[in-house]
Amino acid sequence: MYYRQLGNIPHKRHTMFKKEDGTLYREQVMGTKGFSGTQSILYHHHLPTAVAKTKFLGSYMPEFEEEGALRHRHFFTDKVEKKGCALKSREYLLGNSDLLIGTAYVTEEMTSFYRNGDGDEMLYIHFGKGKVETMFGTITYGKGDYVVIPIGTIYRVVPEEETKMLIVESFSQITTPRRYRNEYGQLLEHSPFCERDLRGPEKLETKNEKGEFEVITKSRGALHSHVLDHHPLDVVGWDGYLYPWVFNIEDFEPITGRVHQPPPVHQTFEGHNFVVCSFVPRLYDYHPESIPAPYNHSNVNSDELLYYVEGNFMSRKGIKEGSITLHPSGIPHGPHPGTTEASIGKKETLELAVMIDTFKPLKIVKEANDVEDQNYMFTWV
Repeated sequence: MYYRQLGNIPHKRHTMFKKEDGTLYREQVMGTKGFSGTQSILYHHHLPTAVAKTKFLGSYMPEFEEEGALRHRHFFTDKVEKKGCALKSREYLLGNSDLLIGTAYVTEEMTSFYRNGDGDEMLYIHFGKGKVETMFGTITYGKGDYVVIPIGTIYRVVPEEETKMLIVESFSQITTPRRYRNEYGQLLEHSPFCERDLRGPEKLETKNEKGEFEVITKSRGALHSHVLDHHPLDVVGWDGYLYPWVFNIEDFEPITGRVHQPPPVHQTFEGHNFVVCSFVPRLYDYHPESIPAPYNHSNVNSDELLYYVEGNFMSRKGIKEGSITLHPSGIPHGPHPGTTEASIGKKETLELAVMIDTFKPLKIVKEANDVEDQNYMFTWV
């Protein structure tokens, strides 16, 4: 990300920054990779370390199913019944040692604040609108937004409408692809989006309040309650390169060619051992004998997960909005019978989908079996 500043900060870092009454604002350096990664410096009314109570709440790690026959999988996330706030409504469906993937149907605001101390989070907004109140400021969200929240950020989600999210909890930093950036970190001309398309926090709403405020912290695979003696969003200013940001999928400019382009042209973000891709409405290939449908291919080094948002899913049958398919490494996959022939001569696609490729096998959470299409593996016959 690039440099941003909101609110009031002193001229030099690590120097005195006084309030009108002569007392000091409290500086907090928040950085990654032991002070050698991206970082920001925040200035608080109160000590961010002032905790009145702590409590261990238990593990949040899901239980995975026992290994069975290798097969393609299909899950109907619209059948997930869990609802509530953005934390309690999370339903994990898949995961491995690099990330957890699930959905949340958000119907109410969070009463406590929350921070993920185990990694970054990406919230893809399938539908709905609202705001995310964070220590860096407030972000408004709407349909199609990817909201990326860095590790350690205190926040809460306040929906204005019922909101469905695809959630990725990453145990590494989520960034733009390295091949899209030059040596100075600027996005290159051939990148399918640029800095103009990225939004940071829109306004800093400082809460200088004393009292008891709970922050639910994820760390070391468990949930912990920390009750502060002040409002956690008491920041008067900050600057740096680490902060929550938003990218809308409609701002992704698709890369097309004379013949079918491989999945990496759709890449939008990356983390350690995984990538996130955006499939957006686009013109099809323009070679006179091109076949727009994807070719059969083997994922020899990665699992491929697709979350279907809306539109005509040209190469798939039986897929619904909110479906998740998993095509694991080790066996080939491709278009359903008849869809290759049907694609010939088509000029465009209006599909919208999010793809996550992982370079370690994904495991299935036991609860995902309740919303699975058990016959999906055999739909190519």
